[in-house]
Amino acid sequence: MNWLHSLKRRTPLGWLQLSRNKGRLLVALSGIAFADVLMFLQIGFQESLYESNTKIRKTLNTDIVLVSPKAKNTQNLSTFTRRRLYQAKDIPGVATVHPLYSSTITWKNPETRQDAALQIIGFDPDYQAFSLPEINQQLDKIKLPDVVLFDRTARGNYQQTITQIENQQWVSTEVQKRTITVRGVFSLGASFGTDGLLVTSDQNFLLLFPRRDAGSVSLGLIDLEPGYDPAQVAQALQQYLPNDVEAMTIADFIDDEEQYWRTESPIGFIFGFGTTMAFVVGVVIVYQVLSTDVNAHLKEYATFKAMGYRHSYLLGIVFEESIIMAFLGFIPGVILPIGMYYMAAKVTSLPIYMTLARAITVLVLTVVMCLLSGAIATRKLQSADPADMF
Repeated sequence: MNWLHSLKRRTPLGWLQLSRNKGRLLVALSGIAFADVLMFLQIGFQESLYESNTKIRKTLNTDIVLVSPKAKNTQNLSTFTRRRLYQAKDIPGVATVHPLYSSTITWKNPETRQDAALQIIGFDPDYQAFSLPEINQQLDKIKLPDVVLFDRTARGNYQQTITQIENQQWVSTEVQKRTITVRGVFSLGASFGTDGLLVTSDQNFLLLFPRRDAGSVSLGLIDLEPGYDPAQVAQALQQYLPNDVEAMTIADFIDDEEQYWRTESPIGFIFGFGTTMAFVVGVVIVYQVLSTDVNAHLKEYATFKAMGYRHSYLLGIVFEESIIMAFLGFIPGVILPIGMYYMAAKVTSLPIYMTLARAITVLVLTVVMCLLSGAIATRKLQSADPADMF
């Protein structure tokens, strides 16, 4: 415990130097907080991109998914022949297969009469394709002609519409030049691709798209018999079926969506690049403050050297300043984004909120940012020669 005792006796020169010039310290903390806010916003939007665009896949109630290899993401699913589902029954372990139809439509907001882009999904209402209780409890409703369920958390002004539906007052609007009736609501959320989701039966879906062949499906949902490993069955399906379909476990299917937005979509790159630039801005700001501080106390550092203090001791002072600024600047840098997240989530209907993991990530980046700036600034200490200073 000698080191702890020595630490207690050590004079906090780093803090004394920072607190002496409060204006310079305030500028440094403002710069760090600004960089932290930028990083929080970029990372927050990036994570909301992944979360919002994987919600549909995460709520699918199935073990294995058949999908066209041409499919880019959930909003852009290519079709394949339904015969592949019947062929999948030949593989041991496959219990049931169900087709799922998906497309993007333009519908008129019942309140504003403005057009909005929604994703619509159709499936057999006798099968629970989703793991959402709100949808499963209302499957009988979508058995009726031209009836859909609406996502109450869709982006847009739908308060009056949702209130009417919850009070059993059905709302009608126009989709694909056809009148549909909304008889139920559920909660899922908007995404970067569409403003919300509509759920209906496979028959109603085909009525909305008369040119769509019933034999061309968007996804195949495969449930397994108890005791079978989804990964092994998916591999057997991949080897057995033609190359116009891919078999994935539901976990791989979710990861495939996230990888698309992370690597292939320019949106994911932009948010990642924005985080990097915010980090660089923070490094530059902290470096300018520490460099100025080192220059202002260069004679004092030279005096320490003349007294016999090692160069590592002088470096410790600068790194002490770096760590102090990192933690002090992080406090406003983590508080401000909480309110910004709330406002952004309210306006965009995207899942943007503060998480402990994200706060820890930005804190670590902040410490690294300040230490890196301190490491660059300490190069000037090497020139602190007592013979030259006096």
